[in-house]
Amino acid sequence: MSQPTWRRVAARAASLLLRYPDDEVLAALPTVRAALDGLPAEVAAPLREVVAHREATAPAELRAAYVELFDFRRRCCLHLTYYTCGDTRRRGEALVGFSGAYRRAGLAVVDGELPDFLPAVLDLAAADDGGWRLLRDNRVGLDLLVEALGRERSVYRHAAAAVREMLPPAQPADLAAAARLARSGPPVEQVGLEPFGLVDTTPGGRR
Repeated sequence: MSQPTWRRVAARAASLLLRYPDDEVLAALPTVRAALDGLPAEVAAPLREVVAHREATAPAELRAAYVELFDFRRRCCLHLTYYTCGDTRRRGEALVGFSGAYRRAGLAVVDGELPDFLPAVLDLAAADDGGWRLLRDNRVGLDLLVEALGRERSVYRHAAAAVREMLPPAQPADLAAAARLARSGPPVEQVGLEPFGLVDTTPGGRR
């Protein structure tokens, strides 16, 4: 499998394994498991951990744990700009940049998700290089997510770590920024983020 192809497969697999485990996502597990055979070991092995966990756990338990982790623990947020921008007006500007990447690729985020939602960014990466640029540019958020999931001893730390394995090594500035944000937490301000309209499913947009 050539590198561009395996990266697309790996991005799609990681996206599915980081999404809410509804019936459609769980039904795809056999396909995901088979696809991992063609990936490099350092990417496939952590993703297999998540596949095995989801296959061995009752759906109701998976769903309750997912909501508890990602919806109620802010430091385990799957929205990448939250780590660097918090709930500030600056985050709105960052989200505009994310939306532009989908638009340039002829894609649109669906299901009411913000464009920095990690599974959506991975789906973009599976289809367009713009997704990989977003992941590289938001490496700090991804690093903090991996650390937070590790502290929770969550199986999803493996999926986030697999995504990180597909990116270039962190630069000193990235490591310093991650350490700084880990100490202080995301930025805050008095004025909260205004509702941000997602790119909808208009003609020309597709999942």
